[in-house]
Amino acid sequence: MSEHGLRVAVVGVGHLGRHHARLLAAMDGVRLVGVVDTNAARAQEIAASVGTTAHTSWQDLAGAVDAVTIAVPTEAHVEVALGFIAAGVHVLIEKPLARSVAEADAVIAAAAARGVRLAVGHTERFNPAVTAARAHLVHPKFIEVHRLGTFPERSLDIDVVFDLMIHDLDLLLSIVDEPVVSVEAVGVPVLTPRIDIANVRLKFAGGCIANLTASRISRDRVRKIRFFQPRSYLSIDYAAQEVERWTIEAGPAGTPAIQGGKLEVAKDEPLRCELDDFVCAVRDGRPPRVTGEQGRDALTLATTIVERMDHVR
Repeated sequence: MSEHGLRVAVVGVGHLGRHHARLLAAMDGVRLVGVVDTNAARAQEIAASVGTTAHTSWQDLAGAVDAVTIAVPTEAHVEVALGFIAAGVHVLIEKPLARSVAEADAVIAAAAARGVRLAVGHTERFNPAVTAARAHLVHPKFIEVHRLGTFPERSLDIDVVFDLMIHDLDLLLSIVDEPVVSVEAVGVPVLTPRIDIANVRLKFAGGCIANLTASRISRDRVRKIRFFQPRSYLSIDYAAQEVERWTIEAGPAGTPAIQGGKLEVAKDEPLRCELDDFVCAVRDGRPPRVTGEQGRDALTLATTIVERMDHVR
């Protein structure tokens, strides 16, 4: 680590990577030494906006940084990550971790062998609304998720399960913390050769059922998750960073009464929180909040879901 701060670079400054660069450039104790993009004009544009240098090849920075965030297309995750890991560089890889579980295992093994931190970019884990709700989640029995978006100009190389639903799969695995024992899934390729809309029903070992819908062909953006558990209900709006909690309590006459409303949420930018956690993990020598193994678990479940879809089509 340099005496002038942690030397960091961003590889891939498209739709999401540009925000990595913006946030890292403003972070205390961090020196954004460069951005990389195969589109030279794009690299120059983003570099100029954050006051750093532009590169078109990640190899230019492999020996000049302490940590890197990787926001290139999924098909290039493994090549770029393994290159930096071999150079002893800590890496944060945007979701999904890799194209396959085998590739994910290769990255995890390489990071462990080289002794570098490996984080995976599942930003909803860092959503302040999720943080506020966690303390009130006690053995949910039914969970309903809607993640709907308009048709994008990016991430069309992967199914909507890997593009959008995987955020919620990771979050469910961290909250329910039980094996998934049953998967029912249907997916439809509407506007692309890939699955554009999907519905999945998961059953966990303890009996919890989760119903998830993900779409990238909707007219409106919806990002909500609802938890139903004994004597209480919680609803999270990811985008608005709002949480409602309702419970059944004994009223003045001893009769049941519904009480609740919005919980207090300390709003923040989830990506900023994620990047801050990664930087702190590197500095402190601790695991990041979303580890490579957890990223692989979400990828494994997403892969199983798509395989089941292939079975029913």
